[in-house]
Amino acid sequence: MDNNFLLLFIATMGLATFLTRVAPFFLPHPVTDKSFVRVANQILPPAILTLLVIYSLKDTIYTSSTYGFPELIALGAVVGVHLWRRNALMSIFVGTALFMFLKQVVFAN
Repeated sequence: MDNNFLLLFIATMGLATFLTRVAPFFLPHPVTDKSFVRVANQILPPAILTLLVIYSLKDTIYTSSTYGFPELIALGAVVGVHLWRRNALMSIFVGTALFMFLKQVVFAN
């Protein structure tokens, strides 16, 4: 590929990313009803975690040599950490790290 094209592509993506980060500070705030924000704040984290779990487990082959144990152990860790600390980010981090460790070290083929 042409280097100029790649530089223009990278610059365009950088500008697009920057503008999406800065736009909320300069655009008017159309949300005057704060109840929508409160409801979204309560509903979205569990919904996002549920989608992550479904997406993570959809391609698991339970008849393979590992029988889905890394996925199920990591899922148990995510649930346990989330019930213990009530922190979605920590739950996702612990589950991901444990899953990667199990797949690459414990259940490596």
